[in-house]
Amino acid sequence: MKRILAFGDSNTWGYDPATKERYDKDIRWTGLLQNALGDDALILEEGLCGRTTVFDDANRAGRNGFAALPSILKAVEPIDTAIIMLGTNDCKSVFGASAGVIAAGMEKCIAKLTEYVKPENILLISPIFLKNAALNSSYDSRSLAVSRELKPAYQKIAESYGIAFLAASDIAKASDIDGEHLTEEGHRALCEGVYNTIMSMGR
Repeated sequence: MKRILAFGDSNTWGYDPATKERYDKDIRWTGLLQNALGDDALILEEGLCGRTTVFDDANRAGRNGFAALPSILKAVEPIDTAIIMLGTNDCKSVFGASAGVIAAGMEKCIAKLTEYVKPENILLISPIFLKNAALNSSYDSRSLAVSRELKPAYQKIAESYGIAFLAASDIAKASDIDGEHLTEEGHRALCEGVYNTIMSMGR
């Protein structure tokens, strides 16, 4: 059985923008992916609301993805395939980060992943675009612009490391409710994209 790590933020955890609770397993993309792969694989869900690539959140402990990776990787090894999707929370105005800075943080995460997983078995996903509904105390207009710049920045990382790449923004959109989180349709679309990509990777 192949062990597949899915490491991400609230859109991997399965946050429902309508209820502010967690989508059921059969709705979130990780659960759908498990159903699609069946007994041939085990999806190791490691999504956390508010998780960033490398930034510490003063109001929410333990959200630094790079800092969390070593212990998570050791806890769930062996890992045959790793899927990573982070960057949305890095766009928050409090961090003031450019797409280049966020990509540098993601590159640190990728480098750490390669210590446990072969590059050809890593899938990097750039996140969905933020919408106007996300404009609040956390996100400003600059945040929305930066979210749209992550795709090419991440694609360069994938090419540099020889890992697979998928742009979630090409196949899924944020909810109109909060402009940040996937709808049920978005989870289905993302699952299909991830499934097709990892099958092409040969898992």
